[in-house]
Amino acid sequence: MRILLVLFVLVSKTFAEKNILLICIDDLRPELKSFGVDYIHSPNIDALSKRGRAFTRHYVQAPTCGASRYALLTGTYGPGGNGALFARANKIKNPSLPAYLRENGYTTVSVGKVSHHPGGRGGKDWDDDSKPEMPQSWDRHLLPSGKWQHPRGWMHGLANGEIRKNAKDMDLFQSTAGPDGIYPDGPAIHETLNQLDLLKKDNKPFFLATGILRPHLPFGAPAKYMEHYQDAELPPIPHPKKPEGQTTWHGSGEFMKYNRWGKNPNTDPAFALAVRKHYAACVSYADAQVGKIIDRLNKLGLGKNTLIVVWGDHGWHLGEHAIWGKHSLFEESLRSPLIIVDPVIQRPGVITNSIVETIDLFPTLCDLVDLKKPDFLDGSSLLPLLKDPKVASDDTAISYNGKANTIRTTTHRLIKHRKGHLELYDHTSPERETKNIAKENPELANKLAAKITN
Repeated sequence: MRILLVLFVLVSKTFAEKNILLICIDDLRPELKSFGVDYIHSPNIDALSKRGRAFTRHYVQAPTCGASRYALLTGTYGPGGNGALFARANKIKNPSLPAYLRENGYTTVSVGKVSHHPGGRGGKDWDDDSKPEMPQSWDRHLLPSGKWQHPRGWMHGLANGEIRKNAKDMDLFQSTAGPDGIYPDGPAIHETLNQLDLLKKDNKPFFLATGILRPHLPFGAPAKYMEHYQDAELPPIPHPKKPEGQTTWHGSGEFMKYNRWGKNPNTDPAFALAVRKHYAACVSYADAQVGKIIDRLNKLGLGKNTLIVVWGDHGWHLGEHAIWGKHSLFEESLRSPLIIVDPVIQRPGVITNSIVETIDLFPTLCDLVDLKKPDFLDGSSLLPLLKDPKVASDDTAISYNGKANTIRTTTHRLIKHRKGHLELYDHTSPERETKNIAKENPELANKLAAKITN
């Protein structure tokens, strides 16, 4: 009888343990209806926002894929380049988020672009099993490349298997008629649904991380998603001029490499509008993929016992500061959507305006699944904000790239360049990040600079 009782307790505990579904969306700025962008069609992500807590002032650690995902998957600040996780793989000091969950009984699976390389491998075509990006982390790390030949081709693919060889020969945007599967996210989402089916049969708690590629460049999505925007009126681009003085502005090199038909969005308003609409179509395409995943989760009866996180890996300029891309340390590069759905949330659907960081997710997930938080984490749990959206918080976020560090407060942004130059911007003024007031307010500039190190 005693043995049966112990077995019953163990089985009950297994069934009671919470699953985690992490949905990473590439290059997604807060371009969602639930984040205040009225012309965007994003019903599936918006529905999650209503069920959970949307963090409208979430900031990533770095405005580039690899470094931002490093912060997400390690819970720590780190290098500023895309090779951050590969560098870590050569000298691992602490377990990653999936490794820690794996050590604690979770089946860990990644599909698509979760770490920097889709499928999590290195090598010429990013498919070399001997070069894992995150050793000891995943039970399965998958990227079915389909018609796109290999993960490198998938990463920069357009419709029907077109892969990028020379960016100048690939169109910047595209809207091709056909089902969702004609673009790279098609086979990846199909595999995500397949993995949900397998995980359901395992009877073990799981951590499933899936990475949706769009709206990453080039901006290609099935034509049906462009229909939402054919006649849509978009607001003017705020502060569209190149900033004066020393900043982290750049010439949009990644964007400008593609075939733009001889047009420049900084000097051609009609072309700028077309770019913005194709980006929006990609957002709606990504939203539809989220819907498929949630539908399958619910059909399998896993919805009630699975906490859901939707995370944008960084922002993206759509002409602000005359930038088309990421990589700067302006607001547009660093602010991205974050949504958490979990039964612990009080007053679901109420947003929080508290400033939070990507590094906060690792300790938050530990709290939500009742695991001890490792002592090496740099972030703070968001559990208090999940229970009360207005609770007091630190309200600062630190970010970085290869040239500078920045700190965001509720009212200001301070950027500290490697050689000491300071930029200070007042977000309570109409100028926001267009007027550097560091010389006018040296006391505040120096105070904030002291909180970050180069």
